[in-house]
Amino acid sequence: MTYCIGIRLNAGLVFLSDSRTNAGMDQISTYRKMIIYEKPADRFMVLLSAGNLSISQSVRELLQVEKIDRGEHDAPLTIWNATSMFDAARVLGATVRRVYAEDGPSLKAAGVDFNASMILGGQIGNEAMRMFLVYSAGNFIEATRETCYFQIGESKYGKPVLDRLITPGTPLETAAKCALVSMDSTLKSNLGVGLPLDLLVYRAGELRSDRHVCVDEGNPYFQMIRGTWGQRLREAFDSLEDPQWDGGSSSHPLRVASARYEPMRKITTSTEKIV
Repeated sequence: MTYCIGIRLNAGLVFLSDSRTNAGMDQISTYRKMIIYEKPADRFMVLLSAGNLSISQSVRELLQVEKIDRGEHDAPLTIWNATSMFDAARVLGATVRRVYAEDGPSLKAAGVDFNASMILGGQIGNEAMRMFLVYSAGNFIEATRETCYFQIGESKYGKPVLDRLITPGTPLETAAKCALVSMDSTLKSNLGVGLPLDLLVYRAGELRSDRHVCVDEGNPYFQMIRGTWGQRLREAFDSLEDPQWDGGSSSHPLRVASARYEPMRKITTSTEKIV
């Protein structure tokens, strides 16, 4: 299991991934799920991967050399000569399909699903930053202002805080904090996700990043997040008014007379002795 987050904001991009993989209760390992493809002053791209480890590792390595033929008059398209992130996503999709063509039949014969999903985000030249979610079939969708973040892997536990707080205008450091809180919620609820974490923050237009850190158990900021977030949640919960069935002095009574719904049917049963 894994959990990865990619966030596209007006100010830049935020990426966060865990590093736990498991193939059973007694086969737990640590593998990095974030990789950077960089050509100084020209392009900066980050790939996050989830799913079958052998598939994602093959895709990550082949992506460096994968080519899409564009006809005899044009050089083949690669991630290194793509002029847009859309074309880079096309190369990634082609790489996924290549791995499926090579390994899919043998995986199917062994009863293993071809399972992989990836987040590719970055910036090429003067093009605006873009981020894509790539599926197992090699098809993909792009992040928008309305949907400015993607999750892959074990996403359900960390989604609520992202939905409540992340907008395109969110500052980068705030988004990084939100991503770490989202990860902490997932770590708390799913043992299949684990430390260390890779966190990378990219500022728009720089085509490089010096904000990349590996977060382990001893990281003081993440220790603060883990301790403070749970405490503040309890404080916020305790500050909410308890339900008042009969109204009482509450300004927010639980039971309100309403003609919108009919009373719920109540069925009672009795057991009689049969002679």
